[in-house]
Amino acid sequence: MKRQIRERELPAANDRLPEPLHPVVRRVLLARGVTGPESLDLGLRGMQPPGLLAGIDHAAALIADAVQQDRSILVVGDFDADGATGTALAVLALEAMGGRRVAFRVPNRFEFGYGLTAGLVGTLAEAPPDLLVTVDSGINCNAGVEAARGLGCRVVVTDHHLPGDVLPPADAIVNPNQPGDGFPSKALAGVGVMFYLLGAVRSTLRERGWFAAGRREPQLAQFLDLVALGTVADLVPLDHNNRILVAQGLERIRRGLARPGIMALLRHGNRDYRYAGAADLGFAVGPRLNAAGRLEDMAAGIRCLLTADPDEADRLAAELDALNRRRKGLQEEMQQAALAQARAAVETLGDAAAGSAICLFDPGWHQGIVGLVASRVKDVVHRPVVAFAPEEAGSERLKGSARSVRGLHIRDALALVDARHPRLMQAFGGHAMAAGLSLDAARLPEFEAALDAAVTTLLGGEALTETVWTDGSLAADELSLETSLALERAGPWGQRFPEPLFDDSFDVLERRVVGGSHLKMVVERQGGGAVVDAIAFNRLPEDLPQRGSVRLLYRLGVNRWRGNESCQLMVEEIVG
Repeated sequence: MKRQIRERELPAANDRLPEPLHPVVRRVLLARGVTGPESLDLGLRGMQPPGLLAGIDHAAALIADAVQQDRSILVVGDFDADGATGTALAVLALEAMGGRRVAFRVPNRFEFGYGLTAGLVGTLAEAPPDLLVTVDSGINCNAGVEAARGLGCRVVVTDHHLPGDVLPPADAIVNPNQPGDGFPSKALAGVGVMFYLLGAVRSTLRERGWFAAGRREPQLAQFLDLVALGTVADLVPLDHNNRILVAQGLERIRRGLARPGIMALLRHGNRDYRYAGAADLGFAVGPRLNAAGRLEDMAAGIRCLLTADPDEADRLAAELDALNRRRKGLQEEMQQAALAQARAAVETLGDAAAGSAICLFDPGWHQGIVGLVASRVKDVVHRPVVAFAPEEAGSERLKGSARSVRGLHIRDALALVDARHPRLMQAFGGHAMAAGLSLDAARLPEFEAALDAAVTTLLGGEALTETVWTDGSLAADELSLETSLALERAGPWGQRFPEPLFDDSFDVLERRVVGGSHLKMVVERQGGGAVVDAIAFNRLPEDLPQRGSVRLLYRLGVNRWRGNESCQLMVEEIVG
């Protein structure tokens, strides 16, 4: 794959941003298409109106009926952080609205697989709920929805994944990506869809006079910490609507108003809630929560989010932290083997097949970790990667997790494979950058060839080019705590609204290893001027040239230590 480092371009005109804005912040925002003050307003009043979501009124009416008529409601979530936060949000909010018979289930990935499967529904046969509500799944679970309807359940599907050709036979569907939906923000995470639906449920109950009989009407903003966590952890694009949800949730966390479970997970991740940012949710809280769904059962993670008892939250967060440490060990072992396979495949393919996808498999791999491995390998070899593991030990059925690179929609590639080779895959689904599938182990070579052909078709024979976009250079006087704090306040940063990345050459004045594997440096902007600390994680002194200057791609961070704040370069790449 070709690779290039390019600086983001600024729009030629139309700068309507406020005059007092820090000049570096202004430049960064303009490069991301933010040209006016309306895009800087991250207040809740700027959210897209819920009425634009197709099916939301009918879904809200069904849920409001169940609350008012004291019917049983079962929330069926997903086993990732988005599904867990959406499930906890639904249970907490419905109970706050007066629902007395609200429960949750989350599929164990090793027993039932993803979503509302017919197998999972079968376990409800003895005491089926009156209303079943899915979170972050269901749009491709036609058999499961049909089975639930067969038990006499009303079914409301809430999801954000791309639908298949045939929608499930649910009583109501809320999904911004379903055909004909006019909601402008197609990037809502599953927890975001649920937040919108719950707002509509509350409005419906209010209109019916439900809260006029001495019942307290809940403020749904109290749950925005859950919405922020799920949105960041699911890596959905941070468009303006999602930035509002994340910013508002982070504000509650910084004020100490978050759920005890989120506060506990931040502590176990050694993060200070007072300065929490999207990166803290994405790199500290999200992985600990996800570890439960990857290795055991996400029910433990959901209980951590649900509990109002700080002591119980800390106990559950400690369990999740231990699972996350175990996950890291498994991931490291699998990554080493996967990288060896991938590099051998790249050498075999050669540059002429630089756009080709790579399929990886080992019978000893853990299916809960293959997505992380595919993501890591994809970053190293700069190609789409699908990593497979047995559904269970000794199984002839494989579970695959795909990760793509910009320029290739991986679900579209799988859909093309399915169209050309019906029944090759037993199931598939996902997004542009990530997807999942299952198939028989004996058909893996056939799938690999079919995927390679699909990728070639979608790319039109062109090799993918990896482009690293930077925000250019910073002057010596801009390498300061003032700039770092201004950029921090300009967040939240995330998918499709990336944290600023700068590109400069430095002289290395000091270098040492900290934490066993991280390179700590003191660097001086080439040409004289600013002398600042820098840290490069998982790098060693030998990664630097022995003499002369070094070109670094870096982010500006704030180092907080014992009450002091200083500017620190967070080195993303040592170019040379």
